[in-house]
Amino acid sequence: MSRLFRLAHSIHTRWNRLSLFVTFATTALLVASAAIAHAQFAAPSPGTQVHDASALKPPAGARVAIVEFADMECPRCGVENPVVKAAAAKYRIPWIRHDFLIPGHIWSPEAAVNARWFDTTSKALGDEYRDQVFASQSSIYNPDVLRQFTEKFAQSHGIALPFAIDPQGKLAADVKADKDLGLRTGIFQTPTIFIVTANSKGAPFIEVQHPDQDLYRIIDQALADTGSTVKTAPATPTKPADAAASKPAETVAPTSAETTPAKPVEAQSIAQPAASQQQAEPAASKDDNPPKNTWLFGGSVGVIVVIVVVAMKRRQRR
Repeated sequence: MSRLFRLAHSIHTRWNRLSLFVTFATTALLVASAAIAHAQFAAPSPGTQVHDASALKPPAGARVAIVEFADMECPRCGVENPVVKAAAAKYRIPWIRHDFLIPGHIWSPEAAVNARWFDTTSKALGDEYRDQVFASQSSIYNPDVLRQFTEKFAQSHGIALPFAIDPQGKLAADVKADKDLGLRTGIFQTPTIFIVTANSKGAPFIEVQHPDQDLYRIIDQALADTGSTVKTAPATPTKPADAAASKPAETVAPTSAETTPAKPVEAQSIAQPAASQQQAEPAASKDDNPPKNTWLFGGSVGVIVVIVVVAMKRRQRR
């Protein structure tokens, strides 16, 4: 009976130790998974590999311009739209807006057609419609709501909105042509923003990956590189930098049927003397996240291992 009792006690003790080990091992796996997921989410997206730079030029008569590819249903486009709008107004430079529709967005194709319909009245009216759609994204959740929004916008400007805005599909074809242009360029996410120049001593274009931080600085350098003297308007306050960071970019992978990339065109820094500095800054920001996540993973596992060892030693002493 005594042997049976000791055997049962031994089995019970080992079972407790095994349960404790399994519990801490599971916790360690959960922490590790969370760290890896955080690392994947925080990793910045790569820049655009430009295949065809024909779209990255300012319009005739301009030396510096903003070229943007966006989708009106893209949350991050909505956040960055007022930033780009304020910069274009401040520097009084052209802002070329291209539609780059993201698959799965249920109302942005109709919104893009609507904007082009208002363009036929005036480009300023079409751009105002785009700006108001971006500002009202949270309340536009299906095509029916978009239709109501569009009717109110038209009424506020004394315009009668027709039942069929694009009966022949011409405006939709123009939207598709913009998407094809983006694919040929190498665009794969929205928003994608470039500062483009003509007759510049620097590179002809540069992508702005963080408009809330770098847009004004890059425009200043572009103006200096082209020898432009632009009377800037007063700055318009924009949303905080962390607001843009909280909205992920919308991505789309072009297929071989849609585009056949040519030899990549390397975009350099607009200012040649500052090229190494401007290239080093994005690289530094990309390298910031992995070491922090690695430290989080290693530190969490190390703490858990120590807890397991201490707990097992205490049980052995008992």
